[in-house]
Amino acid sequence: MSWNPALEPSCPTTPEQCDAIETVIVPRSRDIGAFEVRRALPVAHRRMVGPFVFFDQMGPAEFITDQGMDVRPHPHIGLATVTYLYEGGIFHRDSLGTALEIQPGAVNWMIAGNGITHSERSAPERRVAGEKLFGIQTWVALPEKDEDTDPGFEHVPETKLPLIEGEGKEVRLILGDLYGERAPVSVFSEMFYADVVLEAGARIPLPKDHEDRGIYITGGEIEIAGTRFEAGQMMVFRPGDEITVTAIRPSRLMMLGGATLEGPRHLWWNFVSSSKEKLEQAKRDWAAGDWEHGRFHLPPDDKDEFIPLPEGGA
Repeated sequence: MSWNPALEPSCPTTPEQCDAIETVIVPRSRDIGAFEVRRALPVAHRRMVGPFVFFDQMGPAEFITDQGMDVRPHPHIGLATVTYLYEGGIFHRDSLGTALEIQPGAVNWMIAGNGITHSERSAPERRVAGEKLFGIQTWVALPEKDEDTDPGFEHVPETKLPLIEGEGKEVRLILGDLYGERAPVSVFSEMFYADVVLEAGARIPLPKDHEDRGIYITGGEIEIAGTRFEAGQMMVFRPGDEITVTAIRPSRLMMLGGATLEGPRHLWWNFVSSSKEKLEQAKRDWAAGDWEHGRFHLPPDDKDEFIPLPEGGA
């Protein structure tokens, strides 16, 4: 769900719970109508983890018959998004003409660059019977030199992603490089992002070769340096420390991180940039609504409605 209903999102955090952890983030739940989201990034004192500037857990939610997701066309700049689903499906349409369903385990990497518009909806056939939806969406800030790149879209099916297995662990690499493997997605900076499934008692080390490192627990319970953590928490770790995660019971995590960018990023609504002036220009361009000749275009197959610029934005 890459539409951000908050202009400048923030979430509460808890104090550090063990010396090995720099920050523990407990997202606040937000009901956005059809389902609930938990936002772990950004927070007041942890705006990013590596290049990851936004992290939302969607659901788990169960739609009744004839209901589903309906996020109207909306814009992005200065970032790339990846929606990773555990259950359900989301039909993606964008201003490049892309039209496909995001399915569990696959990577859908949308590069906003100078500007892209997209919508996210439940397909008609999924609405008929009602279904569950559960997944994670992240925004990755682009390096300053790439913020104005042309928009793009990459789809990689689950079967093409590196899978590392053994000793009660299953690690599927979504973006970047980890444990000697590299995902087949065109990223702009050093990073890693992985879906990790652990059996009870399984142990997994965090990589030490990445500057920023974090994990988010989507299910189960884990232990780090003698402290236990349950689902719905994000931990961010100090650079260079040796960290091992132990699953107390069957658990699922998202590992994320990478090199920090060359400077801070400003985030307003769906726009991310190293420059406040670029954010202001994007606001003006979206508010102008010149879909034929302007900077932003609506998806060819979904152009009858759109999300307007929030009040006070122009």
